Amino acid sequence: MVTDMIKSNPAIEDVIEKVLISEEMINEAVERIAADIDRDYSEKNLLLLGILKGSVVFMGDLMKKIKSPLEIDFMKVSSYGAGTTSSGRINIILDLHRSDLSEKDIIIVEDIIDSGRTLSYLVEYLSLNGARSVKTCTLLDKPTRRTVEFVPDYVGYEIPDEFVVGYGLDYDEQYRALPYVGVLKREVYES
Repeated sequence: MVTDMIKSNPAIEDVIEKVLISEEMINEAVERIAADIDRDYSEKNLLLLGILKGSVVFMGDLMKKIKSPLEIDFMKVSSYGAGTTSSGRINIILDLHRSDLSEKDIIIVEDIIDSGRTLSYLVEYLSLNGARSVKTCTLLDKPTRRTVEFVPDYVGYEIPDEFVVGYGLDYDEQYRALPYVGVLKREVYES
């Protein structure tokens, strides 16, 4: 079905090599993670903290499935310079300004974890700023790309080291709205 979607849209067929995680697989992961969070946070003061922009689609679906009371907030953080590789430097573009952090159990929601530097930094940053607890949640995890010791608390899927787009993930701000996660053809981002 997803392959048919790619073939019916020549522009997408030209850039997507293959579907890595289907819409159905994404829905299964969201349900599983939401159930795990409900199990762990039913008695806590939960704050889902989305990292803009990539996490928006995943976080939107996830928060609809979580039955525990929760609040949401956002930060915008960048570790990428020009192109597709991380600069290694974490820049907080939009910070979290709350006077009630000491009362919040935060789950940072991310679309994908590569090096682990950003989330490792954010866990420490939020803890030092007084959050009661900080855990992490990602739809996609690429542990082979780690440059720091970091293991996320909630993971949808572990994926190989391929350049993926869709379901919030982008290349040059494109392809975020795809309902699945697809592998971007190498010639698109190496040209």
